[in-house]
Amino acid sequence: MPADTGPAPTGSGLTATPFGARVDAQDWTRIAGELDEHGYALSGCLLGADECRALAKLYTDDDRFRSTIEMSRHRFGSGEYRYFTHDLPAVVSELRAALYPKLLPIARNWAQRLGRPGSWPDGLDDWISQCHRAGQHRSAQILLRYGPGDWNALHRDLFGDMIFPLQVVIGLDAAGSDYTGGEFLMVEQRPRAQSRGAAVALPQGHGLVFTTRERPVRSARGWSAAPMRHGVSVVRSGHRHTLGLVFHDA
Repeated sequence: MPADTGPAPTGSGLTATPFGARVDAQDWTRIAGELDEHGYALSGCLLGADECRALAKLYTDDDRFRSTIEMSRHRFGSGEYRYFTHDLPAVVSELRAALYPKLLPIARNWAQRLGRPGSWPDGLDDWISQCHRAGQHRSAQILLRYGPGDWNALHRDLFGDMIFPLQVVIGLDAAGSDYTGGEFLMVEQRPRAQSRGAAVALPQGHGLVFTTRERPVRSARGWSAAPMRHGVSVVRSGHRHTLGLVFHDA
């Protein structure tokens, strides 16, 4: 992680750290290869433990969020998550802005393989403006909180016709000490075969890049789309907070 250069603190208790440098320092060749092979890939550390804790504490600040979803009420699982307003904490907006140009070449490559336009603009702000013009104008950045017995059903974060095919979740608590269970789940529907599942324990401060909807796979006729869904296994003890970075609005 880059050394602390002593920036001034923000109002949220988070410091203005060089998140772009941390994103740049990731092995994007490896991440792209693992996304191609599996539909998901772990990054290295993007947030320090103090930054993770500061973000998790924001969960109780009602002014930060536009809505709160109780998962059991909607039969999504058990637990709760909140959608940020567009007035995002600096750490969230800076990470999202730094990640988008790294994910964009992968997204365009996948679209080309699947014979789709892949016409996302170079700039995140331009892409979000397109979402808004299409009627998708609500922030989709998520802070999730799980307690003992909570879980998240397999799903996709689509929200409308304007979709960016990759997203990122960052673990804010330490697996194995702050909580047990709560693995991140991915299930791939394979053509003419049984589905394939994976469970990933999220290290604190690390990101998991994964497909929003599907990944391209080779087939006898070229490339085809393998649908994928994600969720969270049952939390057995403790509390699990995660930050979800989605690159389209709702």
